[in-house]
Amino acid sequence: IENIRKQMEEEGHVYFIGYKDNEVCGYVSVQQQGEDLFHLQKIYVLPSFQGSHCGSFLFHEAVKYIKEIHPGRCLMELNVNRNNKALNFYERMGMKKLREGDFPIGNGYYMNDFIMGLEIN
Repeated sequence: IENIRKQMEEEGHVYFIGYKDNEVCGYVSVQQQGEDLFHLQKIYVLPSFQGSHCGSFLFHEAVKYIKEIHPGRCLMELNVNRNNKALNFYERMGMKKLREGDFPIGNGYYMNDFIMGLEIN
C-alpha cells in the first residue's frame, strides 16, 4: 500500500482497476514522463480472468485516459521482458518494438526488455 501511495502521490501514477461480473480482474497504471510521453507502468490481469478481454479493456482505458488529459499527439511506451508471453498481446493492441534495453536490477542481474510504443492521436 505504501508503494502504491508513493507512486500516486509523489510520482504521478494513475491507477485503474478493472472489474468483470463485479469481481476485480486486474489493474493498469499510467505515468506521464514528458510533455508528449506517457509510460504504461503496469498492467496485470488475474490468471483466472486472462483470456476474457480484461487486459484489452484495461489497455484501452489507459489510452482513453491519456487522450483525455493530452488532446494532441503523444507516445505511450512500456517496458516488457523480451521473453514475456504478453508480447503478442501488446502487438495486438497496436504497439511496436522501438528499441531494446538491458537494465541493471542489482546483484549482477538485468531486466532484458523491449521498449514498445504506441502513437496516440
